[in-house]
Amino acid sequence: MADEGKKGAGAWDATQWHVVAKGETLSKISQKYYGDPNLYGKIFEANKDVLKNPDLIKVGQKLRIP
Repeated sequence: MADEGKKGAGAWDATQWHVVAKGETLSKISQKYYGDPNLYGKIFEANKDVLKNPDLIKVGQKLRIP
């Protein structure tokens, strides 16, 4: 039983997701979630698997918000 509790706790994921809308930038998304547009780098770092350049995000992309 104790092992089941640990397995469940490890599976929990607090990651939020954001789908990019027209006109958004990482700075605007950062402002929305963190209250600071200068923290856009946190979002970029968490999404390096889908983003190669923080200035080139596309409408409809699903981004992790750490």
